[in-house]
Amino acid sequence: MLRILGIGALVASGLAVVIAVLVAMILLGPLVFWIAWNVLDLGQAVGLPELGFWGIVLATLYLVVGWFPKVVITGIVFLVDPSWFHWTAQVRWPEPTFRNFVAVALLALLASRPHARAQKHRDKGARSRTSP
Repeated sequence: MLRILGIGALVASGLAVVIAVLVAMILLGPLVFWIAWNVLDLGQAVGLPELGFWGIVLATLYLVVGWFPKVVITGIVFLVDPSWFHWTAQVRWPEPTFRNFVAVALLALLASRPHARAQKHRDKGARSRTSP
């Protein structure tokens, strides 16, 4: 019966789509951060060094996770004690160029996504409490 309806193929294709979306989300965040930080040179514009692979992954995670994972990431950075953490940067405000604007806008987009989902959830909860 299932073979006639094609349910197995439907479930398999749905699972493939879900996996593809998850992989894209996992890869898209660091890619956006890498473009903003290293390609558009926002790091250099504010006086910070370029980041390698793990620096980009940690910075991306830091932007998209909640409070507790941010504390864990901060603890990891303090415990590992990377060389770029010691007097290698003089942070300054970037020059007001279009390139820096695009880089900051990309990072703001990356950082705003979890907060937007939390706000929708919060609004939905408040609406259900006030409804009769």
